[in-house]
Amino acid sequence: MRTAFALAVCAVSISASACAGHHTVEFGAPIDPPSSSSPAASMPTPSSSEPPLAPLASSPSPPNADPPTPPGTPPSACPAGMAHISSNYCPDVERVCLDKEYDKPNHITICNRYAHEKPKCRAPRVALDFCIDEYEYPNQKGAHPPVMLNYYQASQLCGAQGKRLCGEGEWVASCEGPDETPFPYGYERSAEKCNFDNRWVDPDLKRVYSKDPEIQRAELARLDRSVPSGTKAACVSGFGVFDLTGNVDEWVHADHDRPREHARFAGLKGGAWGHVRNACRPVTTSHPPDFQYYFIGLRCCRDVASATSPEQATR
Repeated sequence: MRTAFALAVCAVSISASACAGHHTVEFGAPIDPPSSSSPAASMPTPSSSEPPLAPLASSPSPPNADPPTPPGTPPSACPAGMAHISSNYCPDVERVCLDKEYDKPNHITICNRYAHEKPKCRAPRVALDFCIDEYEYPNQKGAHPPVMLNYYQASQLCGAQGKRLCGEGEWVASCEGPDETPFPYGYERSAEKCNFDNRWVDPDLKRVYSKDPEIQRAELARLDRSVPSGTKAACVSGFGVFDLTGNVDEWVHADHDRPREHARFAGLKGGAWGHVRNACRPVTTSHPPDFQYYFIGLRCCRDVASATSPEQATR
């Protein structure tokens, strides 16, 4: 019998100090994390044979250097490894679900199949033009996405590469692709194409948040059901962005503040590797920005303007 995937997350007792105060956050901008009493605030460096924790924000991995541009070649809108998304995004769509499932442990309704038709747009469309990493951080095919990251750490890691966290709408537009499909690969939910619907393993939360690096790493290895980036070749959107649904949850910056939600200005997208909604539109807002867990990672975005080097701008 399938047991709870998201419900256990809500039971974790972690300081929500980030939500207690008032933070003014520029859209997607890297910001300093507040002090936190979270038991996992200090993270050890893992060995290469185990599911990685996030690298410390003070010592991020250096960004990949862009290949030289041949003389006479028009500059690309985005650096290598990032997809250029230009979309007339609809913030509120209406779809017809043909196969619904109520997941009682998680208190969510999962749509397994949608009608093959364009959604009805119920709000003014928004022009978006940006760059997004093709893979989950560290944006390398075959790399294992790091976990145990909170929103602030994720923002710092992106900022260290001259990038930022994706906006919620940017993430959705990248996932739905030019045809605005409910899943990155089409209209029917498929665990064959993306990494989700894995068997739930009950976590030992004391070990997940242990201050002993070896104890924590061993527990994370026992729980981990994620796969290296790009393993599921069919888990790609019409814009060429991989692993958006499933694998690990990804922090985003909310398009609007949600003062009554724990997440407020943040959100989690993608649904990770369990049996949850795993579609483009759903967003998890039940966790504060300083929340860390064993299937939470990130993906980075970048403004098109900032993706152009000073040399290219003067050509």
